[in-house]
Amino acid sequence: MSLPIDRLTVALRGSGLSRLVDLFAQQFPDDHLKDMVVDAAGPGRTIEVDGRRVTNFGSDSFLGLDRDPRVQRAVTDGVARWGTHNGSSRAFASVRSNIDAEEKLAAWLRTEATLIYPSVTLANLGAIPGLVGKRDYIAYDEFAHNSMQEGIKIARANGTAAGRFRHNDPADLAQVLQAARPYNFALVCVDGVYSMGGDLPPLCELAGVAKANDAILYVDDAHGTGVLGEHGRGTVLQGLGSYDNTLVVGSLSKAFSCFGGFVGCTAAMQRQLKIRSNSYVFGGPVPPPYLDAICTVVDLLMSPEYTRLRASLDRNLRRLSAGATALGLTVIGGQTPIISILVGDEGDTLRAGRFLFDRGYYVQSVLFPAVPYRAGVLRIQVNANHTPAELAGLLDALWALTREMTLPAPQGVQHRAAA
Repeated sequence: MSLPIDRLTVALRGSGLSRLVDLFAQQFPDDHLKDMVVDAAGPGRTIEVDGRRVTNFGSDSFLGLDRDPRVQRAVTDGVARWGTHNGSSRAFASVRSNIDAEEKLAAWLRTEATLIYPSVTLANLGAIPGLVGKRDYIAYDEFAHNSMQEGIKIARANGTAAGRFRHNDPADLAQVLQAARPYNFALVCVDGVYSMGGDLPPLCELAGVAKANDAILYVDDAHGTGVLGEHGRGTVLQGLGSYDNTLVVGSLSKAFSCFGGFVGCTAAMQRQLKIRSNSYVFGGPVPPPYLDAICTVVDLLMSPEYTRLRASLDRNLRRLSAGATALGLTVIGGQTPIISILVGDEGDTLRAGRFLFDRGYYVQSVLFPAVPYRAGVLRIQVNANHTPAELAGLLDALWALTREMTLPAPQGVQHRAAA
């Protein structure tokens, strides 16, 4: 007689998403570069997978700070200072480095306060349900990041109504909010940078609609943190000029190359998030050694060296984007360090990723449901420490790919990124 857990496993494997993933793995066993194991990393942007050393164009360490000796030394020194773990929920105690990191982040971001969570996902899962109640409302962009949509599901389960509006459409947002009346307060959830398409929201227009409708703008700026705006402060201050009536979520992993996420807010709101965010109260904290590294990264972002890092990143981004466009490829994005090249068919997308891998370059083959069905993309993440030779080599491999398969031409192609 089978156990309930065995029957549950069989039932889960029968779900639509699980069957789709298993189908891809079965149909393309040699091309399905998912759930990879990386056996070694470095020097530079190289990694070793299955005995093959390739250049990694799938890393979101956009500034290359994961390889920076100063950041690495901060983690090592933090272990010696604090050990490997905080030892309790932050509801009971925070190491001094946690307070220092939050204060440094706030000074850099130019918010009154910040609150650090173990990840952006946990920030969204904790903050969104903590900000609203049964008489409130959440409006979210149809392509809002999955972690925000999961936080919204928790809020809905707690009794908060929610509805989506058309992507980057302030007029539709206004209609959605007006139709949802009456409510006490509303939350408007958008990305600062949409991670698949790389497009930016019209923050000024969205902020105006929010303010006129008793709503607060909530911006997940994980992909803008460290790489957009003055000193890497992201899209919100650059787009709005202030944080009035706005909460911003930033990443401490991607460009920071550390660990965690944060919410930038007022000191009064920080206090409420500490009380009302279940992922903060009942979750483990960022390990103390990474908090010291976060402080080191903030110092780098505020130093003249940031100009050099950004110049290197921007130069690499322009070269790759222009080179891929010159090859006749449909290039999506280019404003941020993520460039997506449209392939379309799921099988072709997996085969294209494998083609590049076999030539020494790892990029991410992204399929449904991360993007719409039959709108698969090669997702290339450009880093400041990619070398000119690595960029040229990837472009050569992309040229060779165009000789192997027909890829969609840019004319008339419209692409939408999913959550």
